[in-house]
Amino acid sequence: MAYSYDPQNIFARILRGEIPNKTVVETAHTLVFHDIRPHAPVHVLAIPKGAYVNLDHFAAEASAEEIVDFHRTVAKVIADLGLAGETGYRGITNAGRDGMQEVPHYHLHILGGRLMGRLIDPA
Repeated sequence: MAYSYDPQNIFARILRGEIPNKTVVETAHTLVFHDIRPHAPVHVLAIPKGAYVNLDHFAAEASAEEIVDFHRTVAKVIADLGLAGETGYRGITNAGRDGMQEVPHYHLHILGGRLMGRLIDPA
């Protein structure tokens, strides 16, 4: 599948330093920052620095180094924010129109600090 990446999306602009953010951690391949409209006491976004549209694009085309860095950074942030363990957290990524993706740059929402409730009610 061919992916069309928009280099003017807000996360690309954040990565270029054109828009400020409240950084949690930055590595060679990953940036984690606080969401500007948090939906939980803890709400951060993890994004790869590469131009990936969504999870399947990232999983299919990112280098092993990018993939490992992203996931290890996410694990460290979850631990550092006190979300690891029994209390837990929610990780959400949206893709495409049906997934309600708002920014066409792969990003993982990490939410916690309260009971999150059901993601989808059983039918």
